[in-house]
Amino acid sequence: MRLAVGLSGGADSVALLRVLVERNREPGRELGLVLHAAHLHHGLRGDEADADLAFSRDLAQQLDIPFHHARVETAAEAKANSESIEEAARRLRYAWFRQLMFNGPPHAVVDAVATAHTLDDQAETVLAKFLRGAWTEGLSGIHPKLQAPEGGGTILRPFLGTTRTEIETYLRERNQPWREDSTNRLLAFTRNRIRQELLPLLETWNPSLREHLAHMADLARDEEAWWQAEIARLAPELILRGRPVRGGGRAATEGLAVDLARLVDLSPALQRRILRHAAKQTGVALDFPATESLRSLALTGRSGQKIELAHGLRVERTHRELRFTIQPPGSHSANSTEVISSYTLSVPGKLDAPVFGIRLQIATPAAAGIASTTAHLRPWKPGDRVRLRYSSGPRKIKEVLERMKVSGSDRVAWPVVECAGRIVWMKGVELEPEPGIEIAVTPLPLSDS
Repeated sequence: MRLAVGLSGGADSVALLRVLVERNREPGRELGLVLHAAHLHHGLRGDEADADLAFSRDLAQQLDIPFHHARVETAAEAKANSESIEEAARRLRYAWFRQLMFNGPPHAVVDAVATAHTLDDQAETVLAKFLRGAWTEGLSGIHPKLQAPEGGGTILRPFLGTTRTEIETYLRERNQPWREDSTNRLLAFTRNRIRQELLPLLETWNPSLREHLAHMADLARDEEAWWQAEIARLAPELILRGRPVRGGGRAATEGLAVDLARLVDLSPALQRRILRHAAKQTGVALDFPATESLRSLALTGRSGQKIELAHGLRVERTHRELRFTIQPPGSHSANSTEVISSYTLSVPGKLDAPVFGIRLQIATPAAAGIASTTAHLRPWKPGDRVRLRYSSGPRKIKEVLERMKVSGSDRVAWPVVECAGRIVWMKGVELEPEPGIEIAVTPLPLSDS
């Protein structure tokens, strides 16, 4: 097999290349590999990156293996695609690996690529995804083996069970130098903060935390594989294409539907999986609040109710189905009985609400002595009343919106925060302060670097 090692010049990739070369040339225990080295210059860090390229080329020459390299302009790609530098760099790196492995004319340079992700990388990845609110598939972290699409080869991660400390010890024993990336010290990057601040802090509580996070990834990966097989078995029975027609059968139209009678008989875990799987078929990934909104619509909603979610996904409840369709921009109807996604948070606490485009934080000053409770960020509904600051008494939100000249789809989805049965915040107006709580609402960032 022709195997390329993704060689950045850092300790992990240098060690992986050295280990494979030594093992492949050990008499009587050869691996049968034709080894290559592959270095991608990301167009960042100037002279430092140029030196990484020169170091990697020299190492490949010393080890007498073929060397491949390319250059990409990561910063420009990140700006063009509204990505963080980290996201763009990863996308470009794996796109280049796929080019090396592509199994068509001209023939592939290599059959597989090995990357030097370690147990530490796995722990950092699982923790980062946990902090973002990942589902089980996210907690599976970095997979030891990935099959590239369209016959494009395989990505291997043979160092996932090896720690960074073990790797550096191995290199020092062989007097093998490596390159240090200065950006690894910049705390502007989320992964660096996790690596340098959060993980060391958590390890004061549990010194084995990295190993536990890596074990969690193994468990999540195996359980996710089981779930995928189970959903593949059940989905054809519950998820139906098109719309029903009189006399039986279904019309071949856009969208799909979930059979309510079958869905309500499932466990909550299966209900969530089926709903997320259905949404995924339309190209939309549901977060937890959105999934729970759909479950609520399925279990307690009434026929004719709709939920509008991110990316134009509209879900309508009929007597027998939940119907999923993607709506073109601007197609929201002001006269429909919409039920927009709502969110629940503990007080004190904070949350991001993509449906409303805001970040909500509710604090309880220590001196207030307020017991913990819950709050709900949701669209207003008929009958809601608010106490405007400096007003003589409560007013209907409907009247307040009329005075603000809010209409159409904005009016339907106008957000409020309810706590202990009272509306304590409403977008666009100043309410009478609620004793014992402090509310801060800011726009949700477009991307999280």
